[in-house]
Amino acid sequence: MTGTTRSSGGLDDRRKRLLFRCWHRGTREMDLILGRFADAEIANLSDTELSELEHLLEVPDPDLYAAVIGDRPLEETGALFARIKAFRAVEHDV
Repeated sequence: MTGTTRSSGGLDDRRKRLLFRCWHRGTREMDLILGRFADAEIANLSDTELSELEHLLEVPDPDLYAAVIGDRPLEETGALFARIKAFRAVEHDV
């Protein structure tokens, strides 16, 4: 089981791939952070935000996790990364 609470039905192929990749990072911590964000937001992301998410998914898990929790800065992040960090900080029902 992936943990996702969102069906990929109704999503275009790009969004389906990104939803899958967010839930299959390699470390459970990043699966939960990015997967929950993708469940909630993937359908509404703009093309620019989708590109930023694709870029973030290329960052190795240890570096991305350290940046999300604030231990280490991550170069070249945009508004979407700030949204992911803010989303993580809010308690969400799953």
